Amino acid sequence: MNSDVIKHVRGESLFVNDFPILEGTVFAKIFSSSIAHGKIISINFEKALQLPGIISIITAKDIPGENQIGGIIQDESLLAENEVNFIGEPIALILAKTSEIANKASKLIEIEYKELEAVVDPRKAFEKNLLIMPPKTFESGKIDEAWAACETIIEGKVESGGQEHLYLETQGAIASLTEDGGIKLISSTQSPTAVQRTAARILNIPMNKVEVDVLRLGGAFGGKEDQATHWAVLAALGAHIIKKPVKLILSRIDDLFMTGKRHPYSSDYKIGLSSDLKILAYEVTYYQNAGAVADLSPAILERTLFHATNAYYIPNVKATAISCRTNLPPNTAFRGFGGPQGKFVIEAAIHKAAESLTITASEIQKKNLITENDSFYYGQKADDSKAVICWKKAEEKYQINKLKKEIADFNKENHLLKKGFSVMPICFGISFTSSFLNQASALIHIYTDGSIGVSTAAVEMGQGVNEKIKSIVAKTFSVNINRIKIEPTNTTRIANTSATAASSGADLNGNAAINASKNILKRLLDFVRNELGLTKNDSIELKEEVVYVNNRKTEFDWEMLVGKAYFNRINLSSHAFYSTPEIYFDRNINKGNPFAYHVYGTAFTCATVDCLRGTYEIDYVKIIHDFGKSIDYKIDLGQAEGGLVQGIGWMTLEEVRYSDSGKLLSNSLSTYKIPDIYSAPKIIEVDFLSDSENRFGPLKSKAIGEPPLMYGIGVYFAILNAMKDFRPGKNFNISAPITPEKVLMSLYN
Repeated sequence: MNSDVIKHVRGESLFVNDFPILEGTVFAKIFSSSIAHGKIISINFEKALQLPGIISIITAKDIPGENQIGGIIQDESLLAENEVNFIGEPIALILAKTSEIANKASKLIEIEYKELEAVVDPRKAFEKNLLIMPPKTFESGKIDEAWAACETIIEGKVESGGQEHLYLETQGAIASLTEDGGIKLISSTQSPTAVQRTAARILNIPMNKVEVDVLRLGGAFGGKEDQATHWAVLAALGAHIIKKPVKLILSRIDDLFMTGKRHPYSSDYKIGLSSDLKILAYEVTYYQNAGAVADLSPAILERTLFHATNAYYIPNVKATAISCRTNLPPNTAFRGFGGPQGKFVIEAAIHKAAESLTITASEIQKKNLITENDSFYYGQKADDSKAVICWKKAEEKYQINKLKKEIADFNKENHLLKKGFSVMPICFGISFTSSFLNQASALIHIYTDGSIGVSTAAVEMGQGVNEKIKSIVAKTFSVNINRIKIEPTNTTRIANTSATAASSGADLNGNAAINASKNILKRLLDFVRNELGLTKNDSIELKEEVVYVNNRKTEFDWEMLVGKAYFNRINLSSHAFYSTPEIYFDRNINKGNPFAYHVYGTAFTCATVDCLRGTYEIDYVKIIHDFGKSIDYKIDLGQAEGGLVQGIGWMTLEEVRYSDSGKLLSNSLSTYKIPDIYSAPKIIEVDFLSDSENRFGPLKSKAIGEPPLMYGIGVYFAILNAMKDFRPGKNFNISAPITPEKVLMSLYN
């Protein structure tokens, strides 16, 4: 049983806002921009400073170091100085004795702007040359020559919307002083080292004077990979200046309008097929709405390019990605990290090609699945034929012909209710695409009573990584899992951490934990070998907490072994390192081997649309998924189901809306809808692909965090296919999310 889940159910789990308040703690509030773009003419804090209980108001001029928190590109200020570029951009940090006083003070600040034009549309930003970086193109084959060989050529446009992370725990941090003039931060971050590094830069102190501690997060989904840094560093700045502990927790309203979302994309495609339905050519341009600063947009855009062809082999491809600077909060990482946006476009292109040929999309999809020794268009060879295997297994297990017949029969008998069916294959690469990030460390201590403490860089945020690492260590030592405790993630125990992101938390940190465990295990078994005078020919192993020699039990049980080893001065601790082998990518030619491996799967989806009202129900999603050799069946199943439903939310209900002036309109849970129990599929069936092992994963497992979200794309096309059955000749625009309002207006426009 996942011990974190037990604590959650009992209400015992601690999050940042639950930590006991230190003596003298001051509460922080952000004063932010109320316009999307403009010059700051004047700002007056006098009335706010006169409010009883106000401690200080901090602005950019108070920063002792560099007013810069940008990661990939140095284009983001901690506090705005002369110009603001989005509604919600921090201008000042208000510090008060209570949060109520701080909130009241924020309303007393007087500010005058000279408003400038606000750009919120990425295509308009592109026209004005407002770019985060130069456009990037990946290509293979001879795209210009390939079109002549195509029997069918289809062009079109695809829109995919943003998505609010809506983690249960909002952004927040607590900062306190250390005796050496440093800072300790308790932060809700996926990236402890990013917080540490950035705080050191802002405060102009070395990194070893900044300690970041993360017990767990109340959800993140990528929203706390880069953006948690801003709030933690603001708290650190406040504590550093006033020499008191500072607590900064964003309210839900502030979190909604001040933080970035999943990137909306506007995309153009052109696809060409042969007479036997082979995709010969695919050209696509993505206009990414980055928001006002880079954040993680360049890396997200690159991952879109890596996943432009989804699970298909296409010999001639040209994919261009453009990161457009707009006057919105900086959009950021979200489960899938650009991959879903790329996959949605290729699936839309296939859907439209099938429509023009009056066939089903699955006929094209099946014909073009990537298989062993095929190359992805960026140069890496497919690991195996699991894309094909998953499809065939799904056909066999779920009887695809029977499912299609049931739907056809239903549609013949019903006029206003229509069912739609879709198939969604997925192929998702696992690794950070910046090779240097694919590294991790683990520190393991065995205590003299036989209990074990494990520290890694992995951050627990509800995905079960702590329980997986406990299982990994327990199986490596062959001891009871109850002996193992996972320590909070802390930059003084594990330095130079990569973010817990890219579905790689269990992979990287689990493999590092295996290496550390094996180091200690070897010492222990070598000790027993010497104690018993064994030769090299004698086999020795630890099995279920007992040492076996030549397959026979010895007197050495776990606690005796640890005790004797300690008295004989055997090192019971190990710090070990792991880096993913065999990965590289040459950005001069945009070719290489960026992923350790790929995750595959196939989903069958059926949806029923009420064509009178525009509402719909998802009847079922039936999935064959490649988990590798699962470490924990229940955790993996939960991640698959949760990822699917989150993907369905992105594709159907979750509509992020901004006004033309850059104001968030979907600014509460009354105007922003997420899937609830009634909008989830009536049936979710997930079958684990059998006989699948992964040499790169800990205990031969595969990553599970992001890939299942992509199955939600299949729901979009199931709904669209039901609409097509009701309006056979109608040309529907491809624009997600496909809300009930959009369904109704599309059917009757």
